[in-house]
Amino acid sequence: MNSAQSFHNKVILVTGASSGIGFASAQAFLAQGARRVYMTGRDASKLATAVATLGENAIGVVADVADLAQIEYLKTAITERGDTLDIIFANAGVAHHNIMGTSSEADFNTIFDINVKGVFFTVQTLLPLLNHGGNIVLNASVASSKGLPNLSLYSASKAAVRSFARSWANDLKGQQIRVNAISPGVTRTPIMENGLQMNEEQIAQFAAYLVDAAPAGRMAQTDEIAAAVLFLASSAASYINGIELSVDGGFTQI
Repeated sequence: MNSAQSFHNKVILVTGASSGIGFASAQAFLAQGARRVYMTGRDASKLATAVATLGENAIGVVADVADLAQIEYLKTAITERGDTLDIIFANAGVAHHNIMGTSSEADFNTIFDINVKGVFFTVQTLLPLLNHGGNIVLNASVASSKGLPNLSLYSASKAAVRSFARSWANDLKGQQIRVNAISPGVTRTPIMENGLQMNEEQIAQFAAYLVDAAPAGRMAQTDEIAAAVLFLASSAASYINGIELSVDGGFTQI
């Protein structure tokens, strides 16, 4: 994994790659020798900035994974370049608080359309492009097992993602495609402000809480989560399949 050739000549898709874990993972794949990394995002301006930062081997495709037509457009964008895929990192997702008793159907649909439907149809649509022996990494969350307050919809959606990894590992064994999930702990990403609507004071309070709640005593950095993604997608994890890898500083283990 330390060699710059770890992903030499590989073509990789990272959804939700404009910022946060997705961007850090795309950056790491390229640093490890990937030939091309396709990056998706819903905001054209933010995606363009991310792609420009990573250089000519990064290809941006504006796409919302909640929209099946846009996933088909993504597939077309890849095939028109004559590419197939070696790795899919289905990372795109949203997080919103919801209060039991006051949550709306729209709240439910927003989270499940992106986090569950989006992951399912991204993988199903792109599966014909994934090479024999390829790898799929899904982004789940520690919230699926920790029972965090006012996050029941988000937590349930991520539990579904974890279940996909277990089921698809069996479904795709004939193609020797490995499917694994990472479950990041609390990670400093734009989701905190944009999704969870946390201000700097609230983020600082959460960071202080983690000093005691997680053995690591801090939030994760995006590059630490990306390192776990690359491990699961690499030949170093060749006998690892269907698992959930918690990357949480011990938060869910104590």
